[in-house]
Amino acid sequence: MNIDTVNQPGSVTSALRERVAEAIREAGGWLPFDRFMAIALYEPGLGYYANATPKFGQMPEGVAGQGSDFVTAPELSPLFGHTLARQVAQALAATGTDEVWEFGAGTGALALQLLDALTALGQAPRRYTIVDLSGSLRERQQATLARHADRVVWADRLPAVFDGVVIGNEVLDAMPVQLLRRVGGQDDGTWHERGVALADGVSLAWADRPTALRPPLDIEGPHDYLTEIHPQGEAFVRTLAERLVRGAAFFIDYGFPEAEYYHPQRHMGTLICHRAHRSDDDPLTDLGLKDITAHVNFTGIALAAQDAGMAVLGYTSQGRFLINCGLLEVAKDAGPRENAMLSKLVNEHEMGELFKVIGLAPAPSAEGWDPIGFSAGDRTHRL
Repeated sequence: MNIDTVNQPGSVTSALRERVAEAIREAGGWLPFDRFMAIALYEPGLGYYANATPKFGQMPEGVAGQGSDFVTAPELSPLFGHTLARQVAQALAATGTDEVWEFGAGTGALALQLLDALTALGQAPRRYTIVDLSGSLRERQQATLARHADRVVWADRLPAVFDGVVIGNEVLDAMPVQLLRRVGGQDDGTWHERGVALADGVSLAWADRPTALRPPLDIEGPHDYLTEIHPQGEAFVRTLAERLVRGAAFFIDYGFPEAEYYHPQRHMGTLICHRAHRSDDDPLTDLGLKDITAHVNFTGIALAAQDAGMAVLGYTSQGRFLINCGLLEVAKDAGPRENAMLSKLVNEHEMGELFKVIGLAPAPSAEGWDPIGFSAGDRTHRL
């Protein structure tokens, strides 16, 4: 089967389903959810982020020729990246570094906005490195960033050591999670790890196994409870801490501090799928054709960073962060349509409150400066 055939929607799903079934059989009949999620999203040539189906954009499939499943902040407005560039510029200067590293660069829209704005500020980085596992997205990024081709490079992994300012917009939420389910209340409930098995040897189905794993907080109440834990995201941050010698890192994503994440009322967890700008809670269907994601536990990210020797520079909402970085000044000449898009980025009932920003740095790089993005409304004390 050639790649064009595989990338037809029906073929993607059937081929990926068979790959999952093979993995289940190889694992003895049960696959933990984080392994399933990794295959569904990243299996070479088949996984959601590894195939050529459209993903990013403001319109669903079939509308104005722009098929997409969801929109991210850089697609909403270029002023998102132009504003973020002010924080990147300050971090480059404060840490004495000259390279930007972006994880999961999507269409390349954010990279283009940052490079354009940093160049206009007179602080164009010596090199802009994109770490991305998707070959199809890399081709789109290369086209988008053609005018900055002299300074943009790609990598599929981190080097053993490096310096620079790291950016990750909606990266942590796409890292595979483990699912935990409690049957019964706090006092007598039994926790299970949720995985995937084959029903009748063919169909994918949920299957739970008793586990010693637990959420980081006790969940009060007499009710059943389903949630996620994030060992891979936290391991990623520890790896970053081991290898980033000098610089800073800023991650922007939707999520909560631990006390909110594991609130008793959040009894169905945060796992969600996105396709054609619609959401559902069934990751076992339409494999390879929809995103699978979970909200970020920012307390876990902060603790993983601190345990590995990094400092937390700050933590706040996306809306507050952008305003602190000078969004109103950057947008002073924006027209009505642009202002409408900007309102989605900062309003509390849109992305402004659900999305958060956390800043991290190797301990020596955290000294002697205060990131502008956290100058007001810092919520580090709530982590």
